[in-house]
Amino acid sequence: MISGLFIRRPRLAAALCLVIVLAGGIAGLVLPVTQYPNLTPPTVNVSASYPGASSEVIADTVGAPIESAVNGVEGMLYMSSTSSNAGQYSLSVTFEVGTDPDIAQVNVQNRVQLATAQLPAAVAQQGVTVRARSPDFLLAIGFYAEEGGPDPLAVSAFTATTVADALSRVNGVGEARVVGNAEYGMRLWLDPRRMAALGITAEDVMAAVQSQNVQASLGQVGAAPAPQGQQEQFSIVARGMLDTPEDFAGIVLRTAEDGAVLRIRDIGRVELGAQSYQAEAYLGGRPTTLLQISQSPGANALEAVDAVTEALRGLEADFPEGLAYSIVYDSTRFVRATVREIIVTLAATFAIVVAVTFVFLQSWRATLIPALTIPVSLIGTLAVLYAAGLSANTVSLLALILAIGLVVDDAILVVENVQRLLEEEPDLAPAEAARRAMGQVTGPIIATTLVLLAVFVPTALLPGINGQLYRQFAITISAALLLSSLVALTLAPALAAALLRR
Repeated sequence: MISGLFIRRPRLAAALCLVIVLAGGIAGLVLPVTQYPNLTPPTVNVSASYPGASSEVIADTVGAPIESAVNGVEGMLYMSSTSSNAGQYSLSVTFEVGTDPDIAQVNVQNRVQLATAQLPAAVAQQGVTVRARSPDFLLAIGFYAEEGGPDPLAVSAFTATTVADALSRVNGVGEARVVGNAEYGMRLWLDPRRMAALGITAEDVMAAVQSQNVQASLGQVGAAPAPQGQQEQFSIVARGMLDTPEDFAGIVLRTAEDGAVLRIRDIGRVELGAQSYQAEAYLGGRPTTLLQISQSPGANALEAVDAVTEALRGLEADFPEGLAYSIVYDSTRFVRATVREIIVTLAATFAIVVAVTFVFLQSWRATLIPALTIPVSLIGTLAVLYAAGLSANTVSLLALILAIGLVVDDAILVVENVQRLLEEEPDLAPAEAARRAMGQVTGPIIATTLVLLAVFVPTALLPGINGQLYRQFAITISAALLLSSLVALTLAPALAAALLRR
């Protein structure tokens, strides 16, 4: 009988329970914390940019090849795409519930690579981004200029190039996306009447910009094969990419036979603005750049938000003068409040269960034994949740509260039986009484545990979204029951032999 070993060696029982508590405590430190279980199907987002193209052109030249390649990827449920006149393309691929987001991202990435050769050169040059997106929206941060601060476009550009990139690298952040006029763009305003009179089309302007706004390698002077005696070698450096409105306005469109040169400035004007004016945000009446932070799959929401706020405080030293920010939405406020209330309820339930146990056992020594079963079982359950890839959320914490009343039953059964034998046989040693008691109750303890598991375990096998919800609940209670039975068969008899008296 397993209980006899632990009665003879109570330190072994204590060491076993200590290992359980340590494993649960360590798991609790890294266990993801969310408000609700992740019930939404995993989503992989594919995004691309085709500057200057209309939504119809993007759908035909970018969307069609990518969607044709991605369609049918393993585990896919459905996909949807959007193409905008701002030159942006986005494809969301939704997978079956329970699919590993990382594996799904790799599979989609492999399919997208097959379609890269069919994409326009401008799209392939900028690249296609494939990212596993978490449905959990963490933060919305508004960046704005105070009086005398930078202009709204400068705020947007700084947010996109400095802040968003820095926060994207924070542990637990899946994506940092800027909403608004995010990047600078050189905007060419063309006069259609002048163009018609001079026989110039928009395609001619685009071709001239692409051919004259390039960074080219011009070679070297004195490189091999060089004349004998050549001792010096120089790299030829010429101005490449244009960066001012004046530079773009001077781009040559056509040269006439008499030497007259037609430039962009002759058919329109050039100004530095935003790449897109499709979205605008305001906070307190001030133009604001909104930065949306989403959680990476499986991350701890509380730790991710704390890391983001800490990173923001570190970035403030590099902010331009007059730039300020405000956190306009924080999803973890609800998570923190929910977890706080559940912990209070958990503590109150523990106190009530211990008090009721003491009232009926009429002994603090006897009450201590089932009272120790509660923390060992509940803390150890955290290790099971971590191993199962689950999170600490409203459902799993509620299951822990309900499990408190169940995990003490086996230990109470052990204590009452040992006390009964000591009362019936006053000369019986506590260790012998514990040994006899366990011989009588070991079978019933195992049987009642199996009966309870037969109730909860099947609910963890339900398919679909309902199955994902009940799976958290069933695994939590089942793990707590198994650990409580283990404690009742190991630590409880050892403590009964040491603490109970005739």
